[in-house]
Amino acid sequence: MSDEIEIDTDDLQRRMDGAMANLKTEFASLRTGRASSGMLEPIMVDAYGQMTPINQLGTVNVPEPRMVTINIWDKAMVGKVEKAIRASGLGINPQLNGTIIMLPIPELNEERRRDLTRVAAQYAEHARVSIRNIRRDGMDQIKKAKTAGMSEDDQKFWEASVQELTDKFIKSVDAALDGKQAEIMQV
Repeated sequence: MSDEIEIDTDDLQRRMDGAMANLKTEFASLRTGRASSGMLEPIMVDAYGQMTPINQLGTVNVPEPRMVTINIWDKAMVGKVEKAIRASGLGINPQLNGTIIMLPIPELNEERRRDLTRVAAQYAEHARVSIRNIRRDGMDQIKKAKTAGMSEDDQKFWEASVQELTDKFIKSVDAALDGKQAEIMQV
């Protein structure tokens, strides 16, 4: 196959890795009853005329298992950060202490845990769809290569290779979802 047409499976793998990284970021933002600085990552604050992540406006700490603190560097931003946290839908009530915003993490009730597992399942489904779209792109490359003169044996080899890569990543998404749902349902 040295002079044959090849499909760039490295690019497909890199894109699927990106879908997995995005899923892990979304999972980190889900509250599981334990304090985590990652839960604040998706929250953006309108600071100085542009949307800015909270960790660029102050120091985020987890001093206790059920408490996140944010030490805001600029006093003028305290109100905006507090407002962004309230509007984020995390279900956390910020408490102000000067330039420090304290976020006590309440226990999750059974209904909220079930809601969070559904949200996690939606995130996983988005990742699966992304991976399938990447697979479709790979299969389209193979079809174009076939019209450009790829042999039928090579076509079957590359299709099997792309499908194997897709199956591996879908299995990885399912394993990540199972782990996250178990973590959420843990009391």
